[in-house]
Amino acid sequence: MKRAISFDSQGFSNPELLSIYKSLLKPRMIEEKMLVLLRQGKITKWFSGWGQEAISVGSTLAMKDEEYILPMHRNLGVFTTRDIPLNRLFSQFQGKQNGFTKGRDRSFHFGTQAHRIVGMISHLGPQLGIADGIALANLLKQEELATLVFTGDGGASEGDFHESLNVAAVWNLPVIFCVENNSWGLSTPSEEQFKCKQFIDKGIGYGMEAVQMDGNNILEVIRTVRKITSEIRKSPKPVLLEAMTFRMRGHEESSGTKYYPEGLQDEWAIKDPLSNYETFLKEEGVLTDEIESEYRKELKDEIQSSFDMAQNEPLISSDEDKEEADVFAPYTQNVIEGKGQQTEIRFIDAIQQALNQSMERYPDLILMGQDIAEYGGAFKVTEGLVDSYGKGRVRNTPLCESAIIGAGLGLSIKGMKAMVEMQFADFVTCGFNQIINNLAKIHWRWGQNADVVVRMPTGAGTAAGPFHSQSNEAWFFHTPGLKILYPSNPTDAKGLLNAAIEDPNPVLFFEHKYLYRSIKEEVPEAYYTTEIGKANLVSSGDDLTIVTYGLGVHWALEEMKNRPDIQAEIIDLRSLVPLDTETIYTSVKKTGRAIVLHEDCISGGIGGELTALITEHCFEFLDAPVLRVGSLNSPVPFAATIEAIFLPQERFTKAVDQLLNY
Repeated sequence: MKRAISFDSQGFSNPELLSIYKSLLKPRMIEEKMLVLLRQGKITKWFSGWGQEAISVGSTLAMKDEEYILPMHRNLGVFTTRDIPLNRLFSQFQGKQNGFTKGRDRSFHFGTQAHRIVGMISHLGPQLGIADGIALANLLKQEELATLVFTGDGGASEGDFHESLNVAAVWNLPVIFCVENNSWGLSTPSEEQFKCKQFIDKGIGYGMEAVQMDGNNILEVIRTVRKITSEIRKSPKPVLLEAMTFRMRGHEESSGTKYYPEGLQDEWAIKDPLSNYETFLKEEGVLTDEIESEYRKELKDEIQSSFDMAQNEPLISSDEDKEEADVFAPYTQNVIEGKGQQTEIRFIDAIQQALNQSMERYPDLILMGQDIAEYGGAFKVTEGLVDSYGKGRVRNTPLCESAIIGAGLGLSIKGMKAMVEMQFADFVTCGFNQIINNLAKIHWRWGQNADVVVRMPTGAGTAAGPFHSQSNEAWFFHTPGLKILYPSNPTDAKGLLNAAIEDPNPVLFFEHKYLYRSIKEEVPEAYYTTEIGKANLVSSGDDLTIVTYGLGVHWALEEMKNRPDIQAEIIDLRSLVPLDTETIYTSVKKTGRAIVLHEDCISGGIGGELTALITEHCFEFLDAPVLRVGSLNSPVPFAATIEAIFLPQERFTKAVDQLLNY
């Protein structure tokens, strides 16, 4: 064939040129096999990277083996070039046990620490923030390593793209953001995705270098990525790399390509990265028909035997215990008792003590959040910590919750710990996807833990209005893979936060803003931890059980103080996930009456789940219906007089009367 691509082989030896060819040929031959299998009904879905292989293969060849790559669903060449055994890849595609996700996820939705690959999720953008975290770890550890993360021209429309590039630029992170510009997001053409002429035009806006390359020219890809990585390893900075290419097949095979204009595929077919490189090597006398035939036979045999191995594996089997057991990374807490001298401190001081002592205990712990360094955070929780640990470990962040939570996960992938402060719990909506779909699911999917604590200043009672007062713990209570802690007093605040940071799993740590400076008590000065998953029996009695947490504990205590003739068992849950059902059931079986109190809105709050659990497990011991009390089903109002109507204290008093008089 006549070549449409001009190659420059200067700097490449003939053996290297042949090795590159074989690496490029391998994913193409797998593609050919997968399309046959799809037509035969032996596989159910396939995302093709046909015509884009040079980007994946060339970029991976240019990276060091110890450097992380974060690919997407058209980057088969990353996986093959990193020498992942093909039988395991086919097992992954087929949902077999020998795959990487135990049948729980598909195609390239997995990672592998052994090969330094972190796979995507279907939401496309979140892996960009993870790359920031991996690059940040490289920077802090002074490892002189680069990180490469892929996105497409369609995926680059997501907010994660902006957030992640902005963070990387501000922090001078050694990461390459490679945009595979194939001109289409499924069926949507570029002119309906973005207005600028090309992605490198965005570089100046982020304050970063932007480079464009021919994504179909594998030697140009290798040379370009090698040049960039050699620079950013020594002088850390991010680079926006635009790879110009075309997607020859559909977004996935069932979607087809009927939306392509007539002749467009033909135009790009002559720029095919494999056939052009093959022709070039033959013109140069480097590749012969005999060598090509040998390579193709070798790869064909490897592909067929690997597929047969995967196909012959039995259908995956599991059970309820196995599926739930993998939701969290294995961890047995060793509770450290609080001993020695005690000092009277406020709730906010207890949080600060925990952060300080955990920073001392874990040198790889990084704190991130808006205004948390010199300013000390919106509530001054982190005040003074930057003086002790420096801005490398106590990091002000841009206003980009998603990228920062993703960066926390990236730090965890590199074996570090992260604490991310939401300035207000309400703002977590901007990072919701990272928490729900990355932090919560990553261990269950492919065995990678997420050692990230997200601190959540929460709650009403301060006349802060609907965007600074929400109780949103129930949003996460429904999501397997997240631990949720909610202390009500300074002692537990310190002990539980220390425990959360120790735990290798993702923890949402709720801190009621009203309690920060309104309560104080004697707290051990030394480091200690409180047991996660163990409720606290605040008071004992025989008349009724009050199950609550956070500010609700203080409402319950105040209510019982006004009823000296009533002896109630007040259970402070402290830990919402895992939940101490044993303490709840024991108490309800004793008292025969139960009321669940929380500040969250009544509908959809965790009180509904608690009520159901009590009814299911304690029904024969009940002397009255289980009642639940929460705030109104409205946003949190600003005016203090209306906020008092919103909050549940008065309804709680009536509910106690109703329960006792039943």
